[in-house]
Amino acid sequence: MRLPNLLEHESLAEVKQQASSWLPLLAKRCHSDTQVFLCSLFAPVCLDQPIYPCRSLCEAVRAGCAPLMEAYGFPWPEMLHCHKFPLDNDLCIAVQFGHLPATAPPVTKICAQCEMEHSADGLMEQMCSSDFVVKMRIKEIKIENGERKLIGAQKKKKLLKPGPLKRKDTKRLVLHMKNGAGCPCPQLDSLAGSFLVMGRKVDGQLLLMAVYRWDKKDKEMKFAVKFMFSYPCSLYYPFFYGAAEPH
Repeated sequence: MRLPNLLEHESLAEVKQQASSWLPLLAKRCHSDTQVFLCSLFAPVCLDQPIYPCRSLCEAVRAGCAPLMEAYGFPWPEMLHCHKFPLDNDLCIAVQFGHLPATAPPVTKICAQCEMEHSADGLMEQMCSSDFVVKMRIKEIKIENGERKLIGAQKKKKLLKPGPLKRKDTKRLVLHMKNGAGCPCPQLDSLAGSFLVMGRKVDGQLLLMAVYRWDKKDKEMKFAVKFMFSYPCSLYYPFFYGAAEPH
């Protein structure tokens, strides 16, 4: 590979550190060419002239992956803006697998915020990457503009990790579940009992990143809540966390 790479990383150590944050995105399989696109930028082939990904490749991957990122309040990164890449020609890397016949995603695909890893490590990683963690009851759910809004009950809230939450945030806790209007979330089929919710505060809105049914008998959950502040958090970006894909 050539250094500096196409993202101006100058050492292999820097490349590894920056690329590691993107590895879990591949498990999400938001587009079949995600790996091709990222590898072409992080680890370009060592030729006299750099070979960039084609603009169409960038646009295809962005179309598949940006909605997942936006659900957690992360815009498509400036360094990956597609206008920076060349129009399709013989000297850029084109779409490799995205031209294959696409099968429509099943209607039953669970919302990204509801498919989170339920092991103690998975819970603690999600806690690490969330701005706030709250044990709460949910009074009602509203559907507006393609998202679900979780309205918290006035009482029986416990701030396990308050983060940036202000008094006005907690007085009437409203969590926005981006792109969550049409996908199923088994945890929310019944609003009875309490929930463990995690999220980020973005532009004044509280975005839901993960929701779990609170179960005081669940040993994994008890362990995670007890040791969340002593857990060695990783460098991964929060929107990548979720149920692990089989290898």
